[in-house]
Amino acid sequence: MAEYQERNGFLIRPENIARFQGICLREKVACEVLGEVTGDLRFVVHDAQDGSTPVDIELNELLGNVPVKTFSDDRRQPDLAPLVVQDLSVKEALHNVLRLVSVGSKRFLTNKVDRAVTGLIVRQQCCGPLQLPVSDVAVLAQSHFSRSGVATAIGEQPIKMLVNPAAGARMAVGEALTNLVWAKVVELAQVKCSANWMWAPKLAGEGAAMYDAALAMREAMIGVGIAVDGGKDSLSMATKVGKETVKSPRELVISVYGAVADIGKVVSPDIKQPDSTLLFIDLGEGKNRLGGTALAQTLGKLGNESPDMDNPPLVKKAFCAVQELIDQGLIAAGHDRSDGGLITTVLEMAFSGNCGLDLAMVGKATAIEALFSEELGLVLECVAGQEEAVQKVLAEYGVPCTVLGTTTTAKEIRISHNGTIVLAEDMRVLRQWWEETSYQLERLQIKPGCADEEKQNIYDRKGPAYQLSFAPVKTAPELLAKTNKPKVAILRDEGSNSDREMSSAFYAAGFEPWDVTMTDLLDGRITLDGFRGLAAVGGFSYADVPESAKGWAATILFNDRLKGMFQAFYDRPDTFTLGICNGCQLFGLLGLVPWQGRLPAEQQPRFIHNLSGRFESRWVTVKVLKSPAMMLAGMEDLTFGIHVDHGEGFLHFPDPAIKAEVLAGNLATLAYVDDAGQPTEAYPFNPNGSPGGLTGLCSPDGRHLAMMPHPERAFLSWQCHWLPEEMKGLEVSPWLRMFQNAYAWCVK
Repeated sequence: MAEYQERNGFLIRPENIARFQGICLREKVACEVLGEVTGDLRFVVHDAQDGSTPVDIELNELLGNVPVKTFSDDRRQPDLAPLVVQDLSVKEALHNVLRLVSVGSKRFLTNKVDRAVTGLIVRQQCCGPLQLPVSDVAVLAQSHFSRSGVATAIGEQPIKMLVNPAAGARMAVGEALTNLVWAKVVELAQVKCSANWMWAPKLAGEGAAMYDAALAMREAMIGVGIAVDGGKDSLSMATKVGKETVKSPRELVISVYGAVADIGKVVSPDIKQPDSTLLFIDLGEGKNRLGGTALAQTLGKLGNESPDMDNPPLVKKAFCAVQELIDQGLIAAGHDRSDGGLITTVLEMAFSGNCGLDLAMVGKATAIEALFSEELGLVLECVAGQEEAVQKVLAEYGVPCTVLGTTTTAKEIRISHNGTIVLAEDMRVLRQWWEETSYQLERLQIKPGCADEEKQNIYDRKGPAYQLSFAPVKTAPELLAKTNKPKVAILRDEGSNSDREMSSAFYAAGFEPWDVTMTDLLDGRITLDGFRGLAAVGGFSYADVPESAKGWAATILFNDRLKGMFQAFYDRPDTFTLGICNGCQLFGLLGLVPWQGRLPAEQQPRFIHNLSGRFESRWVTVKVLKSPAMMLAGMEDLTFGIHVDHGEGFLHFPDPAIKAEVLAGNLATLAYVDDAGQPTEAYPFNPNGSPGGLTGLCSPDGRHLAMMPHPERAFLSWQCHWLPEEMKGLEVSPWLRMFQNAYAWCVK
């Protein structure tokens, strides 16, 4: 079922209609010519079935004479009691707060959606060596060949809206900015945002509350110097169930976005070094209001006083100061204070950095107030020797800060308040609390055994150990400047989504990539003659309805002309093929690997459903095995990160004898490895459960390669979702070598 909002309308000049329809046919997109613009200010609909005219109306009657709505001020003052916290230790409060869905790990969400498609993703949800979902800001590159891009972040405070809609709106604006701040944008004045409202304004008091929130949002944006340029509203957020009215909490989502000149100037929350210093910028100016906080929620209360953005100019100054610190490379990590309070902020930094903390706090507030209030604030990691420079910049902007303490290699969390230890706990235990609700939700959406295995395997992870078996280098400029380049067909079908990054990877190695659709081949607009390479891309051909790549494979196998074309291309000794993800599944079904034409279909190795039973999106570690694969020449023993995004990646050998022959002939090219660099079947290091961790096959002559992971989404260093500190100077990723090998093979 398609919603009407998913359809697009275009005004197209008559002379361009045929060309537009040709594009639609090539892309398998249905289009209809609905009519023409006449300019007579009448809207007329003809019925071609009976020749009638069911609609014929003046436009001003349709659009002009709209009844004016009347709104009345029926504001209600809720009877809210002050939040009183008694006889509650920091550890007890933390145990409950970390298990809230709004505070705890979002692993159950992030690992089931493609977070790398396009290959333009600089910063996604997951950070650090363990890839925990703690990122504040998303960053996307404009292209694979520039350093400019865009950063975006969100802010929303629905529970605080219940206490004070105006304060909640201001906090949503503030949270959006304290999330965006970690990417160096061109200028704060250029930052714009979308405001999305989800409300039930027809209910008593709710319309007035929304009005108050809208005014507060406007004033807050003026104060910090940003503007709203669009949005969307859903104002029917209430329904009746029997005699009971059920309504959604008041919700305003602020989505900010701004241009980024250098996508390398981004700071993530994961702590980078032990013995570094954590600085705290308190934008709440000493206030520690607990109304509408995660702590209040765990106590079943709201409170009567919500955190607020009382000083927008200070928020603006802090934003600009941190931006300068990032520009100068003075801070290693940073995170905002939001849901869960300051204690959640510093713990998420430690969880994702896989380290400990030794913090000493002082102040008039109680430990509970200081640690669990959700006023606006920022925490910065300064490496040894940089603290003074950081504090100097902050002082120049008039932004006060305090030293919280230091990071430690020991995985222990120690926090004191006014000289009294209020928390001393193993970081891994606290991290498990933070992961617990996500784990329980995972057990409901994947095979429970896999969720149990992941919980056990991530409890005390060391993090991946990368190993370079060669030095990655950029392609020589003079090679890229050549005009007579080998051509590679980037083949896609309905539902493919990885063609642009595949084209860019081949282009970066010196090829001339051609965008080729299956309709091009079917309609005879193009053939495979003249191409040296054929790359089948990833995605979801035919939405995986007939299982992965089966519809794509059937298009070729059941068309004698296409089948012959592919066979002729395969038989030419000067050609190569690469199938990645959906393309890998395609080549398995076509029998291009490991031996073309030798095995009956029932014995053909193929890629079937992941053992977890669901789509997996992971930044994993793989090892390049010894094989004759031409594209992997000179890369043996490379152990490096790569992205996987698939629901059917389990390498299935129907015949054990075939598997033994594949292994004996070194035709398995890649394997998932654990943190020790050993091939593994353990989840989640191996996201699909393939035996021996195997995730790629090649032909005996090495010309044909099929693999499930996506090297084309990680051929540049900034595309890698995590790199150890010693590898952050790489200009390109080692995966570029695959495409460079193919070029060298073509021109030898």
